[in-house]
Amino acid sequence: MDFTELYADTVSSVAVAARCGRRKRLRRLIRRRFSVDCRDNRGWTALHEAAAAGSAECVQDILSAAGAGSARSRAACVNSLTHEGESAAHLAAQRGHLAALRVLLEANANINQLTNDLSCPLYAAVDGGHREVVELLLGNGAEANRTHTASCWTCLHQAVYKGHSEIVRILVPVCDLEALDDHKITPLFVAAQYGQLECLEILVGAGANVSAQAADLASPLLIASQEGHQACVDFLLDHGADPDLDCSHEWPQLPIHAAAEFGHMGVLGRLIAVTDRACDRGEGLVSPLYLAVAGHQSKSVEMLLKEGFSPDAQVCSHLQGVKSPLSLALSLTSNQPYSESVGLLVSAGARLSEEDWIHAVATDKTDLLRLILEHRWIPPQDTLTRDCSLQSHGGNCFLTLRELRALLCVALNQVAFAACWLPLLLKAGLEPSLLLQPQMLQQADSEVLNYLLEFVNWSILSQPLKLILDQRRAEKTWEPRPHLDSIPLLSHLCRLQVRSVLGPDRLMRTNVVQQLPVPSPLHAFLQFRDIPEAIYTHSPPSSAL
Repeated sequence: MDFTELYADTVSSVAVAARCGRRKRLRRLIRRRFSVDCRDNRGWTALHEAAAAGSAECVQDILSAAGAGSARSRAACVNSLTHEGESAAHLAAQRGHLAALRVLLEANANINQLTNDLSCPLYAAVDGGHREVVELLLGNGAEANRTHTASCWTCLHQAVYKGHSEIVRILVPVCDLEALDDHKITPLFVAAQYGQLECLEILVGAGANVSAQAADLASPLLIASQEGHQACVDFLLDHGADPDLDCSHEWPQLPIHAAAEFGHMGVLGRLIAVTDRACDRGEGLVSPLYLAVAGHQSKSVEMLLKEGFSPDAQVCSHLQGVKSPLSLALSLTSNQPYSESVGLLVSAGARLSEEDWIHAVATDKTDLLRLILEHRWIPPQDTLTRDCSLQSHGGNCFLTLRELRALLCVALNQVAFAACWLPLLLKAGLEPSLLLQPQMLQQADSEVLNYLLEFVNWSILSQPLKLILDQRRAEKTWEPRPHLDSIPLLSHLCRLQVRSVLGPDRLMRTNVVQQLPVPSPLHAFLQFRDIPEAIYTHSPPSSAL
């Protein structure tokens, strides 16, 4: 092969003429015996240039010159490959040059020659959306069901992916509709994944399976839901796709989970209407609320709760130890006091565990505790001997006895933060005597302890508690306010009685005090607003243990 007649751009004179479609110059060079098979640094010959440029006349002249010696040399020329394994037919098909391709096919070009990356003329034409070229190749016997590329896609996969619906119509009668790639994905799955509705309609109309699952059990409905392709989701459901089909080897994943996780509200609304509600609370299943929370999709959380999904769902300890949607939401909280999903779950009545209370109480940030107390009322003292599900004002629920016990347990173990949580709890109606425990009196900061004592009759404390206070006074870890050394004033005893009669929740959280037959200046006093709150310090006081 002659490599001597080359220019600076590594393309021969014949190749330049072929590239530019200058037929007269090409013929003149051929008559002067310039080589037609000289290759450039890509392995391209003049025939490759002519085919890529779509110059059918130049293709014909080059083939004629190459075949002047023998049919064998003509065949070698027409099927010569570039360094990438591309034939002239592949280049013509890739660029949609119908006339040039016809000339090559008449010269017996190998119609199914694979390139280095496993493409072929038909696959290249499909990828480029060249309908007439696809028809020509199929009419000349091109193989339609071979796999191409490292992913083992067929021509039908690629046509669907590109959204070439007219080519899909041409391929459907001759292609395997259920052909699988290396992940066992069918062309219909590809249509659902990339939102190619028209292609999806063609495939379903031709009989493709709407529920064919991939190797990981993902279904077309799942992937369309994940990607938010509303029209595809609607079409699949209308044509028999099962919304309750398990789509994961690892856990019972459904399309509704994907829609909730990625916040595709239209899709989620459609799936809520057709998905079996067993996923909401069923043992061994997973509520879509978990995925909505994990995906930080507060709109999904809001819609699911509005549609009746339980804020508590089922315990999912098998999934990274998750116990409830609220626990998950709190664990995902970063720098913010709480996420919007936390607020939605709390307002919907989500149960509060000890772990949840830790997020609210074991911190100097009060946002979460305020949120909880805004939506959940502390039950009256006379109900504390039994569990209760009382409805409070505005439809808000009372804390259950179990939740209140969990709160007290956590609070008494987080005395270091009492300056933050104590005022909120007492103003929300917590019975202060519940906090008059040795642990609280031994560890509380001096001002915190003073604040708590202001809500009780400190003169009638039990003897063990008085001993603790005396010991702290002696150790100078508690400095009582002056009046705490005296018998409580009658006015203080009266407001304690008012608090007891009305109930601390009503007294502190409603306008009932304004309705009492007492002068208005006494309203703040009756609600204990005259008591100065303690200031939180980062260094907790030394314990008197």
